[in-house]
Formats: sequence, structure tokens, C-alpha cells
Amino acid sequence: MLPLENKRILSFETWGSGAFHAELLALMGAEVINVEDPQQRGNPLRRMGSLYLDEEKHDNEGNQFCLHNKKSLALDIRTEEGRDVLHKLIAVSDAAINNFRGSLPEKLEITYKHLAPYNKKIVCTHLSGYGRDNERASWPGYDFLMQAETGWMSITGEPDSIPTKVGVSVVDILGSVYAALCTVAALYHAERTGKGSDADTNLFDIALNCTCYQGLWFLNEGFVAGKQPRSAHTTQAPSQLYRTADGWIYIACLSQKFWELLCEKISRLELIEDKRFRTNENRLEHRQMLTDVLDGIFSRKSTKQWLELLSGTIPCAPVDDIRQTFENPFVRNSGKIISVPYDKSPKRTDVELMAPPFSFDGKIFSSFKIGPRLGEHTAEILESIGYTEDEIQRMNEKQIIIVSRQGDHREKT
Repeated sequence: MLPLENKRILSFETWGSGAFHAELLALMGAEVINVEDPQQRGNPLRRMGSLYLDEEKHDNEGNQFCLHNKKSLALDIRTEEGRDVLHKLIAVSDAAINNFRGSLPEKLEITYKHLAPYNKKIVCTHLSGYGRDNERASWPGYDFLMQAETGWMSITGEPDSIPTKVGVSVVDILGSVYAALCTVAALYHAERTGKGSDADTNLFDIALNCTCYQGLWFLNEGFVAGKQPRSAHTTQAPSQLYRTADGWIYIACLSQKFWELLCEKISRLELIEDKRFRTNENRLEHRQMLTDVLDGIFSRKSTKQWLELLSGTIPCAPVDDIRQTFENPFVRNSGKIISVPYDKSPKRTDVELMAPPFSFDGKIFSSFKIGPRLGEHTAEILESIGYTEDEIQRMNEKQIIIVSRQGDHREKT
């Protein structure tokens, strides 16, 4: 049994941070109902990018990353009938989560104050751009904006280069993880006390907190390290990129022990006693000299040859591109990629997904199901809380809901 197997989560998600927040809960066993807006044709992720799994372009590949194992309920909660449906679902749910801008949960009446009358144990997690209680509550917020304003872009990349964002949506993913932690903690609190709550986090605060020691250096000493050459560690050397005969390798000697082991492995024991490199402080002071020396050594062999010599003893890694990453035998042979059956296109029988990065009692979540069409579970969910077929049809005709049954490749509106 997975930890959240007995929990039902209503997820009001838009773009990636909210969608992956809910996905993490699904991978821990929760039943996640993705409540999608019929007027906006669901989460914009459904249409982001040009790569689709099916010919009809319903299954966007970027969306499948964080839609699988969910149910889709297309419901307009702005309408009176839509709110009635929501309240009946709240009565039989454990949490209602969202990643709307901070001012919207109050307007849409999906805060604890609004939902507690229907279920006093309901947990309401709000993952916004800037928070719900300040002058930016109504601002839209995205990953790259946070990287820009909280200093990330100023310390990423080579010195004298233009501001640079991290290549993956790391603030969005961190937002999802922080929000999932809030949800799980609030669920635990509700079980202990019998009372739910609002749980809040936001992308700006998360990105700000992730400046960690660099933020503390400035707050307490006024020190700004800035960008480091070769993606080097600010305070440790050698810990950076080095040239090899055919590419790059990252060496991370974060202790004197690893520096001395490196010198031993590369057969250059005299470097240990070299006054320029004897201590970490010496190595930082003469970092460019050390870079020149190690470049000269590492450039004599290929990255693969160095990895064969150093891996498992010296912290090191190749600098791989996406293709190399997913063709890495370690990735392929240790269950990090899974194949999931796919029946929505005659041109493919399965799709590949990344396995969850966590396990319980040594087992990872393995019951993967392809993400649903917009509104695929609308009728099923409404029937489960007492709505008749006629009532469902009437709401469908009024565009309060979208009903798209499994196997129906049209999104009915």
C-alpha cells in the first residue's frame, strides 16, 4: 500500500508547477482528480509544444509528464451548478490544491474558509507566484521570472556572460515539491486534529530561499560571489569543469581527502606538496594555475577513459547532453525508465516515462496509466456523487462540463 492510497485530491492546476505537485501525490498513491476549466480547454500544458503522442494532437508529450495517473473532470466552478458539484466533491475528498495567482483562490472560493462548511477536514494548498497576502498577490508568476529576480541568472553561466537561466524548469519543479510537502504535512495535521487548513507556498519565496549560503553571505557580510568560471564551486577547488581529449569532465574535490586521492589517481603526487595547491585556500588563490595544470593532464585522455579510472573514488561526472543522458547504461539498466502501454494511436504500442525518484519499502510506483483526455472522467465522477445521466447531459449542453468518454477521441463541447 502506498502512503497516500486512501486520499482523494482535487487539483486545480495550470501549467507545470501545479500539475507536477498533483503528479507527485498521485505517484504516492493518491486518487487525483484534475479539475479542468472547460472555457480554457483545460490546462494550457495540453497544447504546449509541437510534439504529440497521437495523430489527433490530444496527447501533448510535455503534458503527459505530469498528467498520467490522474482523472480529468472538466467543470466550470464559476457557475452555480459547477460550485454545487464542487461542494459535493469536497465532502468526499481530502485536499483541494491549486497553483493559481494569489488573488484567485479567494475569488473562486476554494480556500479553507469557503470549503470547510462542506468538509471541516479539507486541506487547501495554494502554490502561487508571489503569495496570497501581499501587494503582488494578483501578479502572474513563472519559473524564469523567479530565476531573474532572485539572483539565479546573475550567478549562472560564465563570468562576463549575459544573465543565464538554468536549462530546466527547476523553480517550477521545486515549487511542486515544496507544495507536495505542504499538502502531506497538512493532511497529517488534519488526521491528528480533525481540522483542515490552508497551506501556502509560492515560487518567489522558494527561489529566494534556494540562494541558501550565497544569500546568507550577502545578508551578513555584504559579499556577492557572482558567476564562477567553468561552473566552479565558489569556495572549493578543484570543483569545476576540465577539458578532456574529446569533451569535458566535472571534478568535485570538496575535501582535502579527495584532492589527495585525485593526485594519486592521476599519478601527480608532487601536486599535493606544491605550495600553490597545498590547501583549499591555496588552490582557490591559484585556481587559474590549477585549471591550466589539470586541463593539461585531463586533455591527454578521453572522458570515458578518465571515468573508468576515477569513478567511484573521485566525485566526477561526464557532461552529457539529453541523448547521452537517456542512453546512459546506468539509466537504462537500473529501472529509471519505464515503458507504459499506449492505445490511442495505431503508430505506437507504448510510451516511455521517467520512473518516480522515490520508493517505499524498496518498491516504486509502477501502475502507470496514460493521462486522460480532457473530461474523460467527468461522467464517471459525477455519477459517483449522485448525478443522473440526464443531469450530466444538461450540464454538458450548457458547457458547464465537458464529457469525453474513454475511447472517444473528440473533446465534446
